[in-house]
Amino acid sequence: MRWDRLRVPVAFTLVGPAALVSPAPVFAADYLTADQAQTLLFPDADRFETATLALDAATSAELQSRLGVAVKRSWELRLARHGDALLGAVAADDVIGKFERITFAVGIGTDGAVRGVEILSYRESHGQEVRLPAWRKQFVGKTAASRIEVGEEISNISGATLSCRHVTLGTRRIVAVVDALRARGALR
Repeated sequence: MRWDRLRVPVAFTLVGPAALVSPAPVFAADYLTADQAQTLLFPDADRFETATLALDAATSAELQSRLGVAVKRSWELRLARHGDALLGAVAADDVIGKFERITFAVGIGTDGAVRGVEILSYRESHGQEVRLPAWRKQFVGKTAASRIEVGEEISNISGATLSCRHVTLGTRRIVAVVDALRARGALR
């Protein structure tokens, strides 16, 4: 075919290049509120109390050194109660997926074991598989003594590697923080 006889449809010459520079679609989705998550994580609770608890500087520095990630000193926890009994605590946090934030909540019983992990908001275009119940179920029963790491006690999901790693690391951070607060008797 001779190039001087090649005909390009007018629609392609006008729309084609524009499609190459159009912005990528946004995939942000809010799945649960913190109130909905706390009810899923502690269905036996008859009330929740919000408590802001702080780690001392030394504990925060020790956790940061051990975990290899920043650990803020002040944490807002939702304490799950049934009557006068404390059932556990729920902490919400954010991690970066690949580029965007993933907001999640972790419920931890008074024994220090994870009751569950819920994804509240997911803003990435890929990796939503971290919302799958089977993947999140891997965290149930884990404590501060567990190896909460992808490739150890937590499986990876192909195509969601960064989301898996970061939610796992965030969960490990929350478990360690709540364990430190439990050890000082701050959860009552």
